[in-house]
Amino acid sequence: MATVKKRRVGKQHYYYVEHSFKAGKKVKVLSKYIGKKIPYNIEGIKDDLEYKAMRLAILSKLKSIKASYLKEQSKLPKAEKEKLIEDFLVHFIYDSSKIEGSSLSLNDTKGLFLHNITPKNKPVKDVKEAEGYREAFYSMLQYKGQLSLKIVNKWHAMMFKNTIDYIAGRIRVHKIIVTGSRAVFPHPEDVPKLLKDFFKWYRKEEKKINPAELAALAHLKFVSIHPFSDGNGRISRLLANYVLKKHGYPMINIKFGDRMSYYRSLEASQLNDKPKYFIRYFLKRYLKSNIKFIGV
Repeated sequence: MATVKKRRVGKQHYYYVEHSFKAGKKVKVLSKYIGKKIPYNIEGIKDDLEYKAMRLAILSKLKSIKASYLKEQSKLPKAEKEKLIEDFLVHFIYDSSKIEGSSLSLNDTKGLFLHNITPKNKPVKDVKEAEGYREAFYSMLQYKGQLSLKIVNKWHAMMFKNTIDYIAGRIRVHKIIVTGSRAVFPHPEDVPKLLKDFFKWYRKEEKKINPAELAALAHLKFVSIHPFSDGNGRISRLLANYVLKKHGYPMINIKFGDRMSYYRSLEASQLNDKPKYFIRYFLKRYLKSNIKFIGV
């Protein structure tokens, strides 16, 4: 935890915020001068320093994750890789869809995807959208091109073409409210420019930011634009995995049981216009999911 330190130089006192953290096997200290008096926003300054330290500590671990993951993948036969993808797919689509209100259970999803068994007494809409999400997921895995609105619209269309075809792959032209969220989403007239800016931002930052952090930011920025009438969360989580997969990192699944902390971090970033809250959540969740690859 960051702490305030007072230093005396001659007859004057000066205040600093310091935070020590472990990066690899070394303990490092970040320090920030805050003036001759403790400012009113001291808690925010301490939080910013802690966030900066977290990023520095995590970056080396992220590189270790990638190296160990690629090493493991290189030893696996094709059939085993396909099984691992299939297993991830089942859990990813179950959790991602469940977060958005799907009635399908994990066993329903397994039966549908692994054994081609359509679940009984479940809405056809939930089944068809899960199947469309699977199609979009495999399309994402195979796609080698640059991220663009065209391909994102294609993935969205795959998801909704058999349920709500009039919104499938189409940018919304109406205002939108997300039940339970205090975030305010852009007016439909602003959405086209925001999307243009989003893809411009992505192309500019793709080679500058660590892919795990880039995935978090892409998710946050896209879902905050909320360009579609429905499916924005599912597409944003798919986008995050596109970024990770493209850059050789293991993909991530936000579990249904973690949805409240997921919602809180998203909303905190949206309300305060500070990406750090969601990035911090995402990176910590990512490390926890890939702990087996750290230090291998």
